[in-house]
Order: sequence, then C-alpha cells, then structure tokens
Amino acid sequence: MLVRLYVYLAMTWQGYPAMLICMTKRIVLVDGHPDSRAGRFVHALFKAYCDGARGCGHEIKNITVSELDFAMLRTNEDFQTGVPAEPIRACQELFTWADHIVILFPLWLGSMPALLKAFFEQVLRPGFAFAAGSGKGFPTKLLGGRSARIDVTMGMPGLFYRWYFRAHSVKSLERNILKFCGILPIRLSIVGSVEAMGAAGRGSWLARMQRLGRCAL
Repeated sequence: MLVRLYVYLAMTWQGYPAMLICMTKRIVLVDGHPDSRAGRFVHALFKAYCDGARGCGHEIKNITVSELDFAMLRTNEDFQTGVPAEPIRACQELFTWADHIVILFPLWLGSMPALLKAFFEQVLRPGFAFAAGSGKGFPTKLLGGRSARIDVTMGMPGLFYRWYFRAHSVKSLERNILKFCGILPIRLSIVGSVEAMGAAGRGSWLARMQRLGRCAL
C-alpha cells in the first residue's frame, strides 16, 4: 500500500493522470528478440517495464519468443485448420487473459525478426484472433477489449525511420495484425541509434519504460 501511494504521488507530480495510475491491469509482455543473450537492449527494456508494472500492482505474464518450441507455418491449410502446438496454445491463453499486450523487438531488415512474425502467424489464427465474415463481409475481430504497445529498437535514428521509411513495418504490425484482430489503442516507442547510445541515453530509456510499466501504457 505504501509503495502504491509513493508511486501515485511521484507520478502525479510528473503529470500522469490519476485514473491511469490507479487502474491495475493484466499485462502480457512479449519479448520478440530472437537472441536470448542478456546483453541485448530489448531484454533490458523488457525487464524495466516488468519492474515498473509489478511495482504498481499490475499482474504480469511473460512470453519469451526465443525460448518457445514451435514450427513455422508452411501451408494455408495449416494456418486455417491446423492444431497449434502446446506452447502456442499456452500463449493464446495468455492473450485471452490479458488486458494489455506489450511487444518488444529489434528492427531487422526493416521489419520484425522472422521468428517473431512466425510466432504471430501461429498464435493469431482464424477462430482465435478473428473469424471469417459471412459472404463478402469483413472478418470478426475476436480480441477486442485489449490494448497494446510496441517498443522497437534499431540502429538508425528513430526520426529517420519515421520520416524516410514512414515507420512502414510498425504500421503494418499495428494495422494488419493487431487492429485486424481488434486490439486497440496501440502505443509506440521507437528506440533509435541503439549501438551509438551511451549509458546516459540507455538509462533514460530504461527509466521511461519503468514509468510506462507503472501506468500500464
């Protein structure tokens, strides 16, 4: 109780709305980095968000994609009617449980890593994430009532990615995957120039992720 009171006072002083601070949520964090080594900055951001969320009383469940044992989909029949492996079914249960889904990954060749894309293809199947519409109607979104945030790291400056590349791969994840299933609103953080970032810059991002975790944003 004292911890929550301290967080409330500190974050109110920083200008966060009180209603965001007081509402606890069920949060699933998806660490989408294919490299499980501890030195990856995505893992540090992941931990910072977890620490902030737990400190404010949110319920946390974690998915580390690099630790899951699943095959890549190779046919449309498997996507439409195949039976997901047990690790994938467990992840689907976590998505059902969640109020808020946080996805972290590095930008590889202008998009999410192939392993993370394969994960979404396995988890967000017809009948779970969406249902075919009748006739020519739009598919029914089955994961409504959930929000999400995306945190993506990259070597290039974040402003350049937004301006020159129009953040096209992140917009595709937002529009063609998450919103397609009914997940919204979706918030985004782009962490650019990771390789050139010094200790002060990394510390600033870690503190920011802790604040976002406290608010479940």
